[in-house]
Amino acid sequence: MSSPLSHPEDPDFHLSIQENLKQLSAQLGSPLDESSIMEIYQNACDLLSHVSPSPLTLARVAGTLLVYRVQDTELEESQWFSTQVKQCLDEEEVEELIESIHRTDAL
Repeated sequence: MSSPLSHPEDPDFHLSIQENLKQLSAQLGSPLDESSIMEIYQNACDLLSHVSPSPLTLARVAGTLLVYRVQDTELEESQWFSTQVKQCLDEEEVEELIESIHRTDAL
């Protein structure tokens, strides 16, 4: 399977993000297998295919999807997030979306 996003300056970042997702799922008490991690990572790549995200933005979107999965978040909320990411015009809007989610949760 080829990666939809390529960053020649850091060819290992895809594996690094996937390993971090695996570690995060274990820390959250719901360790996920390789196929689940790959699915979450691929979903993040697909959601960001219309922008050129930095590795950090890709990791943040993948991390958000992971948290939604392991916390059994309502399907509608996960779908809302995915729809919002697809509507973002650039990486900055994606980052603002993620920040807004965290601000709301902190209230």
